[in-house]
Amino acid sequence: MKEFELKYGCNPNQKPAKIYMRGGEDLPIEILNGRPGYINFLDAFNSWQLVKELKEALGLPAVASFKHVSPTSAAVGLKLSDTLKRACFVDDIENLDDSPLACAYARARGTDRMCSFGDWVALSDVCDVTTAQMIKREVSDGIIAPGYDPEALEILKSKRKGGYNIVKIDPAYVPEEAERKQVFGITFEQGRNNFKIDRALLSNIVTKNKDLPEAAVRDLIISLITLKYTQSNSVCFAYDGQAIGVGAGQQSRVHCTRLAGSKADTWFLRQCDKVLNLPFLLTLGRPDRDNVIDGYINQNEEDVTAEGNWQKYFTTRPEPLTDAEKKAFLATRTGVSLGSDAFFPFSDNIERAKKSGVAYIAEPGGSIRDDLVIECADKYGMVMAFTGMRLFHH
Repeated sequence: MKEFELKYGCNPNQKPAKIYMRGGEDLPIEILNGRPGYINFLDAFNSWQLVKELKEALGLPAVASFKHVSPTSAAVGLKLSDTLKRACFVDDIENLDDSPLACAYARARGTDRMCSFGDWVALSDVCDVTTAQMIKREVSDGIIAPGYDPEALEILKSKRKGGYNIVKIDPAYVPEEAERKQVFGITFEQGRNNFKIDRALLSNIVTKNKDLPEAAVRDLIISLITLKYTQSNSVCFAYDGQAIGVGAGQQSRVHCTRLAGSKADTWFLRQCDKVLNLPFLLTLGRPDRDNVIDGYINQNEEDVTAEGNWQKYFTTRPEPLTDAEKKAFLATRTGVSLGSDAFFPFSDNIERAKKSGVAYIAEPGGSIRDDLVIECADKYGMVMAFTGMRLFHH
């Protein structure tokens, strides 16, 4: 296939639209089902790079959930605890522990379920039946993977009344060294960001505490590779083999940290007993349940426990989750890793990170206030590595 005609570009008025190879060669993909759109392909090709690099860096199957050209999460194939299975709504999946790829999917899709609503999924490995069964019951736009087991492919084809977008990519494909795009009729050209993120990148530890355990190395690598494909400015909290809070596309870095930190806090709080035991109506769908849990934890637009509201969601009225209870629960969370795509200009980012259990940090360094940032990290006994490499992505 030399080119693929799209229904339209970013918006319905942007026609004609297509994807093709500049040199006239075949596209490195097969469209096995559906008709992916312009933004679908942006998500597909960015997310594929992310999971491919995670697999290469850590030697584990990797999955990413993407929305509007940024990841909601990325994860590697580690088994889930029973508590995390309940929080991710996968405690009913038989043989989940037998499939590292399915475990990675459960983590990535279960991290930020509201933002993953209608996501694009990327798998580093051939899609198996267990993974396909989980994808089938979630609201999703499409998937990219290097292959599909025959039964898994048939399961995925049954989604969205047969219209689910399924893309197979050639895992051996290597793009040109130079990449180009146009803005306002003007062509931009740059070298591809082929910078390798691995353990060696974390060797320049600038804090007094230099004890960086292997689990933190893994999580910092996940954080940094996730950031490499996240719209800047961005920061990423990671824990236990997955990104648990991505703050993308903010002009102020502390706003990135606050956003990602609040997502990490919500992920942790979804695992507390009060949330796990909410008495949902059996008729409540998965997306509605996600919204209610977010409202219960963060007390957003609607008090879901108020008279006249709780009856819409629960069989009995739950007790509210108080600020004191949330603070006490989050105080028990430690060992979180934090990556940043550029330097922290002020120590306020470190102060906010501490509130979400951060103990390990990787950032480029290079701020005129690096000394103040290091001093703040030292105050909390954190380990911080300066990578010397910015990871902006636009």
